[in-house]
Amino acid sequence: MYTISDLYDLTHTAAADYLSQFTYPWEALKGIQDMILELGSRLGDDYAEVSPQVWVHSTAKVAPTAFLGSPCIIGPGTEVRHCAFVRGSALVGENCVVGNSVELKNVILFDNVQTPHYNYVGDSILGYRSHMGAGSI
Repeated sequence: MYTISDLYDLTHTAAADYLSQFTYPWEALKGIQDMILELGSRLGDDYAEVSPQVWVHSTAKVAPTAFLGSPCIIGPGTEVRHCAFVRGSALVGENCVVGNSVELKNVILFDNVQTPHYNYVGDSILGYRSHMGAGSI
């Protein structure tokens, strides 16, 4: 059975310390919310807390029609597009795309992950440079 170290390059996520304490990815799912709250409390000045427990990096682009539920962290260079629905418990890495009408819930997206359109991503950990095709769940 594949372990976290087999599946992921932990140098491409802010959740490296958190994930390294588990053997299998599904073991990490129930603690994502607490991990995001802890990580959010120590982010640098490049992040703004745009609403309670919602942190967005200064270089991220968030469409005015997107919803960011708490807790969540949107990383540098990330684009959150029109009508994206981040329900909460989402750590979105650097240079990601959260596309139009994409829904995220209880997820870790490593750096350079693309969920460009009409995706549901829940209770998931997507590794570095993952890409979800249109309409996939």
